[in-house]
Amino acid sequence: MRAAYYTRRGPAREVLTIGELPNPEPGPGEVRVRLATSGVNPSDWKSRSGLTTSAPLPGPVIPHSDGAGVIDAVGPGVPAARIGERVWIWNGQWQRPFGTAAQYIALPSAQAMPLPAHIGFAEAACLGIPALTALQAVRLARIDEQASVLIHGGAGAVAQYAIQFARLRGVRVISTVSSDEKAERARAAGAHATVNYRTESLADRVADFTSGRGVDAVIDLNFSANAASLPGIVRSHGRVVVYGTNDAEALIPALWLMRSSVSILPFLVYELAAEDRRAVLSELGSALEVQSISHNVARVMPLEAIAEAHDLVQQGGVTGNVVLAID
Repeated sequence: MRAAYYTRRGPAREVLTIGELPNPEPGPGEVRVRLATSGVNPSDWKSRSGLTTSAPLPGPVIPHSDGAGVIDAVGPGVPAARIGERVWIWNGQWQRPFGTAAQYIALPSAQAMPLPAHIGFAEAACLGIPALTALQAVRLARIDEQASVLIHGGAGAVAQYAIQFARLRGVRVISTVSSDEKAERARAAGAHATVNYRTESLADRVADFTSGRGVDAVIDLNFSANAASLPGIVRSHGRVVVYGTNDAEALIPALWLMRSSVSILPFLVYELAAEDRRAVLSELGSALEVQSISHNVARVMPLEAIAEAHDLVQQGGVTGNVVLAID
């Protein structure tokens, strides 16, 4: 099969190769998916570059955990009726060497989710990490009608979904952005208000938005940068859900957090508890069926452009999801 892979960590253009690797065969309880698309996420370039791990490579590594395609073979214990099924994939390359940047992937049947006919493969390659992260963040925030939430990075892949899932719960959303263009994207996703953190006072804008009360929850993509801004933004007994950080450590306002009884709830989408995984997959599946959410595909690029795609995501050169077309 044609695949993108690397055998050592380093810069994208130096280590990523397009070549032929053996076709995978599905084992017991597995399916094989002929992939149409592969989603590129920040965790992909971080792992490839060695930023998040220095563990020895087991051999060629095919990157990317997200993707979509059609099941073309099944292993023992999987109904043959699944052959021909359109699916999207989660955790494709989590703790395994072969991900979705290839023509085929074999993985546990439960990780290939049915894809409604009205959703394209490009959009489906955005679901595994961005959509599931956003949905779990909103669930952990425990927000419902009449509540308010601050969602950082409102034009980003995860935040675009988080805004929509919050709105489906009847929540009032304010979102941080860094430009007028990104403000438009955040509002298009459903944000009631935006604040340009480069030119405006976040605390003042949140105070105006909540009549001085503070938001009920914050959903944060970069805790190391944003932790210091929490006082004056989150109400007492509020919740701060963290799904990302640019630095390994963060300086937090510990005494204020204690006095305000504000909860900090970090999580990693790859490591959801079984109960949480079932809940987010079920809720996302229902949302996909009724077409209640939109998908922000910023660029679709050929597999051969994988190095450029990694650099675009790493540099923040696009607003939304970057997807590779396998064929």
